[in-house]
Amino acid sequence: MDEMQNQDAPKMSSVDNETEEFEMSHTDKLVGVFSEPSATFGKIAKFPAKTTDWIIPVLVLIVMVILSQIVMRTNPEIRREMKEKALTSVQKNMDEAVAKGQMTRSQADERMNTIEEQMDSTGAFQTIGLIVGTPIAVFLVFFIVSGFFLLVAKFGLKGTGTYKDAMVAYGLPFYISIISVLVMTIAALAMNKLVTGVSVADFIGSDKSTITGFFLGKLDVFSIWFYAVFAIALAKMNKSDDIKKYMIAVFGVWIVFGLLFFYVAKAVPFLAGFAG
Repeated sequence: MDEMQNQDAPKMSSVDNETEEFEMSHTDKLVGVFSEPSATFGKIAKFPAKTTDWIIPVLVLIVMVILSQIVMRTNPEIRREMKEKALTSVQKNMDEAVAKGQMTRSQADERMNTIEEQMDSTGAFQTIGLIVGTPIAVFLVFFIVSGFFLLVAKFGLKGTGTYKDAMVAYGLPFYISIISVLVMTIAALAMNKLVTGVSVADFIGSDKSTITGFFLGKLDVFSIWFYAVFAIALAKMNKSDDIKKYMIAVFGVWIVFGLLFFYVAKAVPFLAGFAG
């Protein structure tokens, strides 16, 4: 009778055992992004994509960017350099407008004085703008890039992933970007100067508006690391073991679209900030 009862009792299936064995916590996934991304995303891909796996790193990055800007602005030298850089950009646009006859020199000078006065008196508004604008910008870019690479994976590489899979693949590597922001902030405070990146171009002071500066700007260990992990993640989330083709696709898109924005920025200076 006992044997019959044992036979009738429900047994844990191999699938249930595998789920219990391989389900990872978010902390484990975070560590895996740095230690063994291929194995980590291979395990993540066995389960439905979780919103927490992309929204947590995105939110942490947003907080880090805001704090970084606020901390750097508390440094008088960095704040002065930020102001000078902004005024130089505005002055350049004003000079071009005068050259094209769109305004007179006196009008340009008057507007420059007004802008400089506003910069000196609207520190609180700038902070509010930073706090409000940063999340909007980061989420907008995140959703667009995730969607674009979903299309690349699905139609260009015959992947099987969903939009949520692409979001996880793109979002979890944001922890690398968070480290980059931290390093950039520490470097700025240590050198007592404005640091807007950690590429070769940033450290040697190369002009990124030149083609040489553009490519030196791409020589950034954190950016290369980020896109390499993203390519691995995108491959695994699309159930593919051919990581090489995803590497080629991701780095190809990064360079090609970077060049596209670089030349567009030449024609439309307002977009220069997106060229990097």
